Amino acid sequence: MNEPIFLASENPLARRLLGNAGIVVDVMAADLDDRALEEPLEETGASPEDVALVLAEAKATEVSGRQPGQLFIGCEQVWSLGDEILHLPADMEEARRRLLLLSGRTHTINVAVVLARDGMVLWRRSDVASITLLKLDPGFIGRYMAGIGPDGLQTANLCRIDGEGIQLVEKIEGDSFTAAGVPMLPLLAELRRLGAVDS
Repeated sequence: MNEPIFLASENPLARRLLGNAGIVVDVMAADLDDRALEEPLEETGASPEDVALVLAEAKATEVSGRQPGQLFIGCEQVWSLGDEILHLPADMEEARRRLLLLSGRTHTINVAVVLARDGMVLWRRSDVASITLLKLDPGFIGRYMAGIGPDGLQTANLCRIDGEGIQLVEKIEGDSFTAAGVPMLPLLAELRRLGAVDS
């Protein structure tokens, strides 16, 4: 029988992708503020990859330290356009402006995944993918935003490629699972190695 696996954040992308792979996870979110963790890193010139790893590790180790013996996954995505890290839009208007900004351009997603137990990192991995959006007509953006609604504001690029967001994409470079939010193949390989899932 496989051991229970917990997700260390309210991360609907990771939960759905893991669920689609037959990996049942329970959510036990860390009590940490992403922006409070990220702001000191901005002053050091940390890369988006560094930020993703720091956030994933902090969440996985914090919550696993409070739950002895349990296996936790910390998974974080950091989207960027050039040197600018993109955060989740606050509202639909900011989301509309974000799609206008990304229209016809290539942005990156850095994804970090960490496995932790008893407050200690067992394994870590980071991957990157690039996503180029089509040149988007403002009218199409309005219709798209009306269709996805406020629930669609779960990613900084508003382009969940495992759903309607694929309509916005011209090209993806890199692993498609990473582009969707979780480097699934290396994560599954490590879960098998640990005996957490069937092999």
